[in-house]
Amino acid sequence: QVSLEEYGGGLVQAGGSLRLSCTASGRIFRSSIMGWFRQAPGKEREFVAALRRSDDSTYYADSVKDRFIISKDIFIYRVYLQMNSLKPEDTAVYYCAAADPGSDPGGPYDYWGQGTQVTVSS
Repeated sequence: QVSLEEYGGGLVQAGGSLRLSCTASGRIFRSSIMGWFRQAPGKEREFVAALRRSDDSTYYADSVKDRFIISKDIFIYRVYLQMNSLKPEDTAVYYCAAADPGSDPGGPYDYWGQGTQVTVSS
């Protein structure tokens, strides 16, 4: 079993930045995949970004490419999502997720955090 805990959500003006973090504990491996998804009101949950811990490969949704950066902490099982140039359409609950080694970065994911709210005002 893997537990995921997110931090860093909040309210920010359009054009601003926020950094989310997610710490994993439990049965997590060096080669696990950790990712971020988001769900806006009335919409389905969508993929945002993912990182393969073994080789630092990163993957992004087109909507956030060049604005968001996913990275990892090299000492503990934590990933970050640096969100820059935020837009009102980035408003959503952001979820951290983890998948076992060998999984597809786009999903499905095996473990999920509780989510953290990000609100971008115009």
